[in-house]
Amino acid sequence: MGFKQVVVFVSCLLIHTAVCSSSQRHDLNKHAALFVFGDSLFDPGNNNFINTTTEFQANFWPYGISYFRPATGRFSDGRLIPDFIAEYAKLPLIPAYLDPQNDEFVYGANFASGGAGALVESHAGFVVDLKTQLKYLDDLEKQFRQSLGDVKTEQLMSNAVYLFSCGGNDYLSPVGNNDSILYPYTHQQYVGMVIGNLTNAFKGIYEKGGRKIGIVTVSPLSCWPSIRAKRPGNTCNQELEIITSLHNQELSKKLQQLEKQLQGFKYAKFDLSTEVSHRMNNPTKYGFKVGDSACCGSGPFGGIYSCGGMRGVQEFQLCDNTSEYFFFDSNHNSEVASRQFAELFWNGDTSVTSPYNLKALFQLQQGKSSASSQMEEI
Repeated sequence: MGFKQVVVFVSCLLIHTAVCSSSQRHDLNKHAALFVFGDSLFDPGNNNFINTTTEFQANFWPYGISYFRPATGRFSDGRLIPDFIAEYAKLPLIPAYLDPQNDEFVYGANFASGGAGALVESHAGFVVDLKTQLKYLDDLEKQFRQSLGDVKTEQLMSNAVYLFSCGGNDYLSPVGNNDSILYPYTHQQYVGMVIGNLTNAFKGIYEKGGRKIGIVTVSPLSCWPSIRAKRPGNTCNQELEIITSLHNQELSKKLQQLEKQLQGFKYAKFDLSTEVSHRMNNPTKYGFKVGDSACCGSGPFGGIYSCGGMRGVQEFQLCDNTSEYFFFDSNHNSEVASRQFAELFWNGDTSVTSPYNLKALFQLQQGKSSASSQMEEI
């Protein structure tokens, strides 16, 4: 090892920054970072590091059994949608921001928290709400400016893709198993508050230089195993169906407005709601044997949220083959389903992911060709 190499090595030990190694400098220039926000659909284990209850955690067996051992805190038998998206984008697994073992975020950070919503009131005190997740992004940006400098930080923020799964808990939290519990709000007013908070999040990211948003629509929660298991006759909750459909309609309108109002704003909206419905109603077409019941849980449809025996109900059943079930537990889909969704989100046509898919957004770099021309190349 020559003298110059020794100096570089020692400098990296003394000044620990996100761009210390040459490989990291290369990745900063070659790969767009991925920042992830939202709820349990995307949470890689942030809830392991907050003061909460096991209802909002999944860091115990049998979670993770298809891929992670021990369980990481992902609400699945394996990987989640952002894990596969990172793979397709040639990024490492995006780390949980709150895990104290993680201090390198040049590839991106995952702020998502199981149970979180766009409204601060949704499961308040037990989760990291969206507003706080965005504050963590503020903190991280300041760290980047100190370690990378302003120019590289602005490059990183503008090239990054910002991925969202948010809204479901805003409707599950107040509605639950009852009808008309949104009083004193009308459906339109309540959805308006949720969409308003999401809009503020998008605009906040835009002000930081972020231009590329990926978001999933809210799933058809009305017939979730956890909902049907607790209702008379195991019926679906019609109010949830109405309000989640309204949410998805208003989300589409708002994103279209923002694209017109904010120069350079691009988005990929994945129609998760429709894709979930297809798999629940016609599981065999998508490689599943069971579409309406959970692999892990108890009660009707496996709908009692008892998977792992850590949430007040110790007894639960676990299926023999998780890949045969669309639902892993009473509220969350299996890894196989997440892979299918990620593939559609990444490379799907406009019937499922519009107006762009994530592959197009990742390929769009500041100063390069437009997303529309890249879309034609894909």
